[in-house]
Amino acid sequence: MSSNPLRHALSRMGGRDPHEKHRAATPLELFFDLTFVIAFGVAGSQFAHQIAEAHFGAGLLGFSFAMFAVIWAWINFTWFASAYDTDDWVFRVVTMVQLLGVLILAMGIEPMFHSLVEGDHVDNAVMVGGYVIMRLALVFQWLRAARQDPARRRTCQRYATYLGVVQLGWIAVLIIDADILTTFLVAAPLFILEMATPYAAERSMRTPWHAHHIAERYGLLAIIALGECLIGAIETLRAIVALHGWSVDAALVGFGGTALAFSMWWIYFILPAGPALHFQRHRSFFFGYAHMPIFAAIAATGAGLHVAAYYVDHEAHISAAVAVASIAVPVALFKVSLTWLFSIMICVDRTVIAVAAGVVAALAGSVGLATAGVSVPICLLVVVLALGVSIVIDEKRGIERMNAALEQMKAGA
Repeated sequence: MSSNPLRHALSRMGGRDPHEKHRAATPLELFFDLTFVIAFGVAGSQFAHQIAEAHFGAGLLGFSFAMFAVIWAWINFTWFASAYDTDDWVFRVVTMVQLLGVLILAMGIEPMFHSLVEGDHVDNAVMVGGYVIMRLALVFQWLRAARQDPARRRTCQRYATYLGVVQLGWIAVLIIDADILTTFLVAAPLFILEMATPYAAERSMRTPWHAHHIAERYGLLAIIALGECLIGAIETLRAIVALHGWSVDAALVGFGGTALAFSMWWIYFILPAGPALHFQRHRSFFFGYAHMPIFAAIAATGAGLHVAAYYVDHEAHISAAVAVASIAVPVALFKVSLTWLFSIMICVDRTVIAVAAGVVAALAGSVGLATAGVSVPICLLVVVLALGVSIVIDEKRGIERMNAALEQMKAGA
């Protein structure tokens, strides 16, 4: 009989094996991700509403601020958990505090957007407060790791110190009731310091994160973000059916929205992220940071489909071209960002780059078609067709080159 009466009793946070076999996302990590479904949903909904009301500057600024807070907090938790997840009761309880922080942050997104539209001051107290709660919980985790992992004590201490100092800056942002310009002038250097912290902390000793685990976790967040695209597609379909009943346009939107999300999923998972990161651990910072525009672009695509629903419902104060652009622009960002990631992590392939350029041109063409009077559902199909053609070319011509590059990495590892 075990002398330990608790299944999740305290365990030493000494660092996980970075080459552990069959490492996978834990139920706690999956539960943690559910809170980001809410955060993505609220941010996307508010972004769509502001674009539909032609508040482009306020919408983009608010969405960018929200996406940084949400995605960056998730990234930091994920890399820490990959290196130090003990799944004991302390780790679980501290993760619950981080869950609470995400939910509080999500509650503060709507007031922040509204204040940006009004333009007098930035109402970010709730949102920043939730973010600080998440970050201070992570500081506690790093301090615990510093105490229990002597080999990497200095690295963990640097993480805790740098994070703690930056949170003092965010608390100042939380307290100061300032206008938009002042708030973002203060926040900009904090963004930079946040992103510099991992690089500065790990300059001498790296934490023992697991490459395949990290790749799986990033893929799961991409799927969560893609869920927003499906929700946006359903909203657009609902708007058409409510106004005109089931029609050809309704069928085109139902197919187009679903095919768009599916195509983005296919394109994202063409990249063999696990092996690429495993063989090139020195590119971990690039891999982690380069995903930020990818995740934001996926969420923004879902918001764009919401904008299309507003337009079809005659609740938007924008043109058809703007409605289509709200989908085409984030899809273009998604494709370009993934091509960049592919080029750095796998190989520079002229075909892949040329395909990305062709997709961007086709997306621009979809906006041009909307300007010329072509219906939004048809323009949506043009977007889907562009991604579909890119998938066919990547599958036929890119896979062989990619596999050869992976074999070369494996030989040199």
